Amino acid sequence: MSDEQNWALSMHQIECCNCSHGCGCQFAGFPDSDTGGCQALIGFYVKSGRFNQIDLTGMKVVLAASWPKAIHEGDGTGIIFIDAAASTEQVDAIVTIFSGSAGGMPFEALAGTFSTFVGPQIHAITMDTDDNRAGFSIENVMNVRHIPLVDPMTGNDKQVRISFPDGGFFWNEGIIGTTESMSLKHDALSFEHVGRFAAKAEVNWSNS
Repeated sequence: MSDEQNWALSMHQIECCNCSHGCGCQFAGFPDSDTGGCQALIGFYVKSGRFNQIDLTGMKVVLAASWPKAIHEGDGTGIIFIDAAASTEQVDAIVTIFSGSAGGMPFEALAGTFSTFVGPQIHAITMDTDDNRAGFSIENVMNVRHIPLVDPMTGNDKQVRISFPDGGFFWNEGIIGTTESMSLKHDALSFEHVGRFAAKAEVNWSNS
């Protein structure tokens, strides 16, 4: 890998989709949504990161995606949104990484599942990285808010984790909640799913 393609990202990941609370994809690789497909919104806040010598720390990125069946079965549509505070160099770097062009997991594998990929779409992104009430929004485009699962017997918040001791595709341990809001309105994709799967995680990825 050449110096121009070296990248590393340490990020908050805020994930939600149209699966039930456990998300079938986490266990058997197939969605347990009503349609059998996956519709997801995933927000990323870069705690520290770089693409070659370009500093990516503080960047906010959202990936919107929809697959008609399981993710690995492909034919997906994706949209990448990048915060308006990013420089042109930072935008180009993020697009190169997220498109899989620079190699490295999980983006290299994920890129092959899309038949349509739109962006970058540049918007002001608001993002909250709280472990139990994370969220992000773009005015008139999308809104996501995580809330904890609730114990029906006590009414108290439930602490739930999914852990992959040998490493997961996106994350190794996710803090599991549900969606108080999850909506997207865009020419390429539009959907809304409330009370479905949500996960907050810390991820560390690179291509080296």
